[in-house]
Parts: sequence; C-alpha cells; structure tokens
Amino acid sequence: MNTTKTLIYDGSFNGFLTAVFIGFEQKITHADIQRQGQIQSGLFTETEIIFTNVEKAQRVWNGIRKKSNSAIKNIYFAFLSEQNTIEALLYHYIQKLMGSKYNGAMDFGDDCVLKINQLTHKVGREKHRMEAFVRFQLTKDEVYFSNIEPDFDVLPLISKHFRNRYADQQWIIYDLKRKYGLYYDMNTVEMISLDLTDIHANNLEKNSVFTDAEYEYQELWNNYFKSTTIKSRINTKLHVQHVPKRYWKYLSEKKETI
Repeated sequence: MNTTKTLIYDGSFNGFLTAVFIGFEQKITHADIQRQGQIQSGLFTETEIIFTNVEKAQRVWNGIRKKSNSAIKNIYFAFLSEQNTIEALLYHYIQKLMGSKYNGAMDFGDDCVLKINQLTHKVGREKHRMEAFVRFQLTKDEVYFSNIEPDFDVLPLISKHFRNRYADQQWIIYDLKRKYGLYYDMNTVEMISLDLTDIHANNLEKNSVFTDAEYEYQELWNNYFKSTTIKSRINTKLHVQHVPKRYWKYLSEKKETI
C-alpha cells in the first residue's frame, strides 16, 4: 500500500476527480495532487501522470453526492479558489467525508472542514459580486463585451446567471487574469481564448472596437449617476464596503474615479 505519492493532472475539475479516484484505488494515504506545469516534488518522490477519465470522475462525484449534497458545492467552489495545495486539502477532505458515518462536511470543529467551508464562502461571495459588477460594452460586431479579473476562477459559476439574464443577445465575459472567457451566441455558452490588446481598459478615451452609441449610453448613465448622488449623504466608507475599489475598473460609472 502506497502512503504518499504525487499525482499530476491537467488542471481540470474532471482531471482532479480522476486523480482522487486513482488515489483511492491505490489506497494512497497522502496524495500530493498537482497541476501539470506547476509541479513541485521532491527529488525522490514517486510521481504518476493522471489522464482525465470522465467515467472515473463521475463515479467520485456520485459517491460524494450520496454522502452529502453540501459537500458537492464545497468541493467545487473550493477547487475554483485555486489556492496553493488546494488539491491535497480537498483529497484529505474527501477522505474524511467518505470515511465518516455522519455528515463530516458539517464538522466545523475539524480544521480541514473549516478551511474548505471558508474558501467556499469566499468563492461564493466573489461569484455574487461578479454577477453584480459585470458591465457590458457593445462592440461593432454586435457582441456585448465585458472583462473581469476575479480573485477566484468564478466564470463557470456565473455562466448560468448571465445566460438567463441576457438570453436575447450575444455576449463575451473575459477573465483577463486566466486568459479565457465565455461566449454566448444566443444558443449555447462556450469557452474561448482571445488575443486582447487594449479593448478591456475602462478608459475615458474612446476605443474603435466599441460603437459610438455605446459611449453615448455610458455618458448618459454617468450623468444620471452624478445627478442622483446627494453629496451631503455620501458615505465613502460604506460605499467602498459594498463596492470595493478593486471592482471600480469594471464599472462605467466609475471611469472618472479610477
């Protein structure tokens, strides 16, 4: 029986679940699961390349779901946090969950469970903020474009929200930090990669990519935003609490502030 081993996967969630399957199959007590391209292993550490297998991933997913519905969300959200060594932490979390006769996902007295739940809340909060702070700009190709740079990889979590809310128009939401985006063609959502230069900048200067009507609309919105602001009632501290400054660069109404 192997007690420790480094498992290298492709970085996808299904790849991670496949690695978990292999770890359990080989009875590995401590599985150091690492993304390909980010390998940090000891000189004499045994390693194995894991090839993503959807069937094996699904078996792990179904096994977790039978144990706890809340754990499903916890594992997926925590995985999207991209925190250092999150895979090893999740492997330990799943071990505890599968080896427990009760709902181990709710045992907040356990340090591992507590950390996973804290990450889940952070990712969930970022998801809701992205749903609130995304601002689209209409391009000359009749596609609404928005850029984001979230702390966590929340694009997979916000896809359904924007597909339902903007079902009658084409749009792209692009994650500049992770260099991929979502494109909706009014039928399906697919992942894309773009060669971006300066079209993502929330500048006062006009960009030839966007329509003139888009800038006219933004000017009207900015004027409305200013006219409805009562200066004597401005509470900057409360405003920043609800709309942190790191999100201002996405907001058209904040162009003159950033």
